[in-house]
Amino acid sequence: MAPVLLPKLHEPNDSEALRFGSRALNYRELACVAAGIAEQVAGAGRIAVWATNSLETCAAVVGGLTAGVAVVPINPKVGKRELAHILGDSRPEVLLVPPGFQAPEGLGEVPVREIDLAVRGGQLPPEPDEGEPALIVYTSGTTGPPKGVVLPRRAIRANLDALAEAWEWTARDVLVHALPLFHVHGLILGALGPLRLGGAVHHLGRFSSAAVAEELAGPATMMFGVPTMYHRLADDAERDPEIGKAVGRARLLVSGSAALPAVEHERIERLTGLRVVERYGMSETIMNCGVRADGDRRPGYVGRPLAGVELKLVDERGEEITVSDDETVGEILVRGSNLFSGYLNRPDATAQAFVDGWFRTGDMATRAPDGYIRIVGRKATDIIKSGGYKIGAGEIENALLEHPAVAEVAVTGEPDADLGERIVAWVVRAPGQEVAEQELVDHVARLLTPHKRPRVVRFLDALPRNEMGKVQKKALRYG
Repeated sequence: MAPVLLPKLHEPNDSEALRFGSRALNYRELACVAAGIAEQVAGAGRIAVWATNSLETCAAVVGGLTAGVAVVPINPKVGKRELAHILGDSRPEVLLVPPGFQAPEGLGEVPVREIDLAVRGGQLPPEPDEGEPALIVYTSGTTGPPKGVVLPRRAIRANLDALAEAWEWTARDVLVHALPLFHVHGLILGALGPLRLGGAVHHLGRFSSAAVAEELAGPATMMFGVPTMYHRLADDAERDPEIGKAVGRARLLVSGSAALPAVEHERIERLTGLRVVERYGMSETIMNCGVRADGDRRPGYVGRPLAGVELKLVDERGEEITVSDDETVGEILVRGSNLFSGYLNRPDATAQAFVDGWFRTGDMATRAPDGYIRIVGRKATDIIKSGGYKIGAGEIENALLEHPAVAEVAVTGEPDADLGERIVAWVVRAPGQEVAEQELVDHVARLLTPHKRPRVVRFLDALPRNEMGKVQKKALRYG
């Protein structure tokens, strides 16, 4: 018999499961809603969910998982080209949407069905095999369109259990966050995590320091966030000490999706009395490392590998680095129960991502004598971490090159106190063409997704290149 992914749905009670503002579902209600959705999508190969920050999104994902159907969460701010690519690549049999959905450009012929929480079903279907795909999460690469990361049920189950052990996370915890529900951090950790453990999640819809403080002063015990959120939280707590006092009541504050700067660690500790726990993961692996609840929370370190995860550092020749001196840098390779099954429809990309069964993360790190991992950057320079998102520079460059006024372009990231990194586009205009910065920003936002738009556009006469003609991004520095 396959292990159950969400056990409490099979023995539900009236304890709260999901809350979005004044709207909530307890476990008994969620089980009935999930059963109803499972009946609607039974037999489908894949379904897509228009993943707004809503009760409907969580119910639809849980219903799809209950039915054993692979779920494709879609960013509701997706541009028309990305949407067309995702739907064309994953070919869902239906798109589940919240009430009031307005069909965007790029939707094509995919059937749309509104999620109705009033529709309840009967008995839950048998648990699917844990090797079956659970989620297909689309992630941007450094070049080309997004790839579909196929995450099997076993990876989600095993990784959430490892996090629960590391963070002493139980059914008694109430998690508060405002993370988007279309990627690993917000959906798997932030929604499926509490549901697997039988606890509750209170989703804020939009981030607000005051709302976080109110929750943590009340029933919430944990907060998940990205560095941008903690930066804003610290700013607000400096203006209003009551916010810091309320946040200080949390059992655990967790930050991820990008490194939390040391200055923000120090501010949060000064204002709340708590140090933030960091963890390290990616779409293909869910979580690889995490600082334990009872561990040393030092800035810049993501702790040790989680249970079920093997991690090694390799040098440029692919040979394992065995020293733990916190100085020798190597690429992180991982293997274990947390890994994805492959990229949807991309056996070539899947093969390139692995070496002898180890997944090549592209992240560079050192290892301290106590085994703590410190991420120092990307093997490539083309991943920008902005506002908690990992964004491929190549995709933005390709979009900008479609504008008639752009002859050449390079996209880089620069430090930003609020976003972590801001996206900067270095543009060489086409001969005789004039174009305003905002026009290029809006051009990218229309084609891709708003969070991928450049925050700054700088115009150059030429891009710096080496003797082989390759753009030297490290030479692109403002001032």
